[in-house]
Amino acid sequence: MRRTLYTDDHEAYRTVVREYLQREVVPHMETWDEQHLVDRAAIRSAARNGVFALWVPEEYGGSGETDYRYQLVVKEEIARTRATSFGFTIGMQDDIILHYLLALATDEQKRRWLPGFATGDIIGAIAMTEPGTGSDLQGIKTTAVRAGDSWIINGQKTFISCGTSADIVVVAARTDAEAGSRGFSLFVVERGTPGFRSGSPLRKLGLQGQDTSELFFDDVVVPAANLLGTEGQGLIHLMANLVPERLGVIAGAYSDARAIFDQTVAYVKERKAFGKPLGGFQNTRFVLAELATELDVAEAYVDNVIRAYNAGELTPIDAAKGKWYLSDLQNRVIDRCLQLHGGYGFMMEYPVARAYADARIQSIYAGTNEIMKEIIGRELTGSR
Repeated sequence: MRRTLYTDDHEAYRTVVREYLQREVVPHMETWDEQHLVDRAAIRSAARNGVFALWVPEEYGGSGETDYRYQLVVKEEIARTRATSFGFTIGMQDDIILHYLLALATDEQKRRWLPGFATGDIIGAIAMTEPGTGSDLQGIKTTAVRAGDSWIINGQKTFISCGTSADIVVVAARTDAEAGSRGFSLFVVERGTPGFRSGSPLRKLGLQGQDTSELFFDDVVVPAANLLGTEGQGLIHLMANLVPERLGVIAGAYSDARAIFDQTVAYVKERKAFGKPLGGFQNTRFVLAELATELDVAEAYVDNVIRAYNAGELTPIDAAKGKWYLSDLQNRVIDRCLQLHGGYGFMMEYPVARAYADARIQSIYAGTNEIMKEIIGRELTGSR
C-alpha cells in the first residue's frame, strides 16, 4: 500500500535530513558512544540545519513549524543510520522540554530560554524520577520551600536523560506536604546554580552515546521567577505533557522497527546457509511475512495518531495505547530480526545488535507499559 501521510515538502525535507546525518552525525557516533555523551556542537549543527527545535516560534528565533510529520521524518532517518543516541538527545528537547516551556512558561521565561533552544545553545532535561520513586510521582521526596522571593530545593533525582549536558532542568518538587496531589510544583534550575550538580553519566544497557545521570540539589536557591506553571499544579502539568512524550516513543518505536526490518530483509537475501540464501528457507519467509504485516498495520495506526496530534485531537488514552503497543512491537520485531541474523546478530558491529540494546528502554520510560495498560483499563471500566 502506498503511504499517504507525507507531501512532497516532507520528502524534500527528508533529503536534507538524510544528507545532514551522513555529513555531521554518522562520523561521530562511535566517539559519542565512548564518551557517553553527544557533543554540544552536534546539537548546534542540528539547529542550524533545521533538524531540531522546529517548534520554537519565529519571534524567538525558530521556524514555528508544528507539523509533527517533520519530526517523524527525522526519527525515520535517524533509525536508518542507527544514530539513536543523537536522536534520543534531540528528541528529549523536541518531544518533552520544548512542550513544557511552550505550554507553561511566562513571556519573560520564554524570552530567557527559547532563543537558546532555537540555536542549540541550551539543552534541557526533566527531573521527575527519584531513587525510591519511579512511575509513582506522588512519592516524590524532593522538596522546595519558599524563602521570600526564592525557593530552596533539596533532594535527589536519578535516571535523568541529558542530566549531564543540561543547561536547564525542569524539576518536580513537593511544595506542600499536606496538599496531597496538589502539593507539587515545577521549577527550572539552571546550570551553575550553587548546590546543584550532576553525577557522571550512568552506564546503561543501550543508548551508549546519550548521557543519563543522577542530579543532586543541596539547598539550591531558585528565584521565584523560575517557577514553571502554577504553584501546586505540578502533577497536573506533568500529566498534561505526557501526550507529546508518548507520541515521541510511538514515532521512534515504529521508525526503529521498520528500519531494522528493512535491513534484515536485505541481509537474508545475501547471507547464505546450506548452499542458498537465508531468504530461500520457508521459516525465514514466514517470519518476514508476519513482521511485514504487523508493521504495515502499525504504520496505519501511527499515521492516524500523527494526524490526530496535528489536529489537536490525540487523547492521553490513545497516546497510552500507542505507547505500549508500538514499544512492544519494536522489541518483538527487533528480537525476531536478530534471530534471523544468527550469531552475527549478537555482534555489536551489526545494526540489529545495537538496536536490540537501544530498544529495551522503550517499554519502561514515559511510563512503563504496565502503567499504560492500567491507565487504559481504568478508563474502560470507570474505576480509579
